[in-house]
Amino acid sequence: MGAIIEVKYFNSFVLRKTIAKAVLPPAVPNTDTVVWNGSFGIPVSEGGYPHYPSTVLPASGGTALAEDPNNWVIEESRIRGGYNNTSVDYGVKAYLVEEEPNSSIRVNTLIYSGIFNSRTGINDTNVFSVGQNITKSADPANGSIQKLYAEDTNLVIFQENKISRALVNKDAIYAAEGGGTVTASNLTIGVIQPFPGRYGISKNPESFAAYGYDKYFTDENNNTVLKLSGGSIQEVSGFGMTDFFRDQLNNMNTTQAAGFAQGGWDIHNKQYVVSIYKNPIEFPGLLADGTDDPETYKTLSFDGGVSGWTTFFSYKPDQIISLRDKLYTLKNGTIWQHYAENVSALRGNFYGVNTRSSLTFVFNPQVTSSKTFKTISYEGSNGWQVDNIISDATGEDQLNAGVYQTSDDVAALIYSHTEGQYDLAGNVYPAQLTQPIYYAGFDRKENKYVANLINNSGAAQGEILFGASISGIKGYYVTTTMSTDLVTNLGAEKQLFSVGTNYNMNNGF
Repeated sequence: MGAIIEVKYFNSFVLRKTIAKAVLPPAVPNTDTVVWNGSFGIPVSEGGYPHYPSTVLPASGGTALAEDPNNWVIEESRIRGGYNNTSVDYGVKAYLVEEEPNSSIRVNTLIYSGIFNSRTGINDTNVFSVGQNITKSADPANGSIQKLYAEDTNLVIFQENKISRALVNKDAIYAAEGGGTVTASNLTIGVIQPFPGRYGISKNPESFAAYGYDKYFTDENNNTVLKLSGGSIQEVSGFGMTDFFRDQLNNMNTTQAAGFAQGGWDIHNKQYVVSIYKNPIEFPGLLADGTDDPETYKTLSFDGGVSGWTTFFSYKPDQIISLRDKLYTLKNGTIWQHYAENVSALRGNFYGVNTRSSLTFVFNPQVTSSKTFKTISYEGSNGWQVDNIISDATGEDQLNAGVYQTSDDVAALIYSHTEGQYDLAGNVYPAQLTQPIYYAGFDRKENKYVANLINNSGAAQGEILFGASISGIKGYYVTTTMSTDLVTNLGAEKQLFSVGTNYNMNNGF
């Protein structure tokens, strides 16, 4: 029911007369043409009136003269402005006096309009009735509303520090024992029910992604990544990544500007993808070749099926979109399709730049014994290299007052089978090689790729022999990083089934 508002009435016509000054040669006198500009929409070719400026122009060059005093606009209540013409009746001219004319911004309040009636064709979506209570406020103590998500007949409200659910076209009745039932109601927005836990979306609604009944988002204030499913909120950042997200989300705000967390649902792999920027998009960190500095962002995915974070990605998206069974990302105004079947030879290519695929793992057999790791081997495709193998660090040795040193063993880079080729003439890949061909990196034996570990460590305190003078690397365990090269079947599939090492036991050292 709308409010009854007192109105006043007045209707009129607006008449306009324009004198057009023809621009003619000086020998020809100017002539005035009266133009009745009665229509702004009919073209001249269809009988409409042309538009002329109300400023008098000189015949040739110079500065425009003042407006022609013969031009005029008048408001008239008589048809065509005739003296003896019939005056029209006063008509509706409604006005409303606002008692509080100043604008008000309520960051924790919802407002709704009328609806579109498809049966009658009446569209009231632009009508906000002042005679009805059309607002609903959430708790202002939980900060501003950052995002709304409609789910069935509920409206999920994401505030900075709280997640709530508003009932739509229904209400809840609570018993004295605390239980509640849902009942029909004429309220458009019913009771706002908060979810347990003081979680919110902070000021990063861009991190939100939904699939089915699962909703993912980040909470910078709590340094967590959250999953809302059903009536409960779960910290998915706690699946082995608590320290990582505590550091990354805590460092999103830099001295330059606020940070940014971009999220999206990868419908191709059924995973939540989130990219955390240390710097905002307006201030990207770029390398000398124009690509994104990997130290300024981290992009990774969460798989709900295995309840774990599965992989990091080497791309920094501006936006993440899923459509049907395809994953798309936007970068610098261009849309890119991921996992495209027609470009399967471009694996590891993001935004036109080839990147390496890598994995890091630990060799730690017989955890309580010191070992010398001598070789490394793997089963899989050609094209894998070993970026580094690093042993665990020794205990601290005091060099002098206040100066301590730790040391570890490091193996030299191991080239892939193709990239490490060379011949006796001193030619190295990709130069033309002559037989016999030798391998500085992985060699293939019995369908395995094998290589010895060459020590590349500096001298530690008390060491006589070090570096390439000794065989293998020594430690209780070693951390190994392998990656695909950028020369062997670039962009093609490279499989890795297993990785092994050969080692000797040390006599307590």
